[in-house]
Amino acid sequence: MGIIQEEGGEVTAMERWLDEESDIRKNGAVIAEVLAFIASHDAFSVISPERILGCPHEEGSDYPAGEKCPKCDYWANRDRFTGKLLA
Repeated sequence: MGIIQEEGGEVTAMERWLDEESDIRKNGAVIAEVLAFIASHDAFSVISPERILGCPHEEGSDYPAGEKCPKCDYWANRDRFTGKLLA
C-alpha cells in the first residue's frame, strides 16, 4: 500500500503485508495494521480495487524481470489487471 500526498504526486510512504498461509484479506491482524497505516498518514481518501490484481510476487524481486512467476500458474498467462487470458 502506498500513500500519495496529492493527486499526481509521488508515493511518500509504502508498506507491504504478506500472509503465506491464508487469504490476507481475512487476516484481522493485518487489516488492523492496514487501517493504522492509513490513519497514521491522515489519508483523506482510499482507493482499492474490487478484486485481486495479479499474483502477490514481484517481478524483478521474487523472480527475474520479463519472466512468468514460477509460483503462480494461474497468473502465468493472464493480464494482471483484467484477469483475462493472454493471446
